[in-house]
Amino acid sequence: MSSKHEIRLYTIVWHAEGIVAADMDGEKVMLNIEKGKYYGLDGIGSRIWELIEEPHSIQEVVTALLKEYDVEESICQHDVLMYIKKLHEQGLVAVA
Repeated sequence: MSSKHEIRLYTIVWHAEGIVAADMDGEKVMLNIEKGKYYGLDGIGSRIWELIEEPHSIQEVVTALLKEYDVEESICQHDVLMYIKKLHEQGLVAVA
């Protein structure tokens, strides 16, 4: 999925429309209804998904994760940015 938006720390992200998600043993399983494609998220990916249920900046997501996990801020920022970019490429998140 191409985008005119460059995703940065100040970018606001949230769940895209048409995505159905469910919990399975602490992880998320999602279905993109439009594409008919299933996705699975690990524990941290599931937590990020929960944090963007409502629109939030990527930096807000990073700040929340820093409170919950023992990770350096620069590493967390990089990893979350890359993860959100992958979700966006798959049409799972919307950005503004």
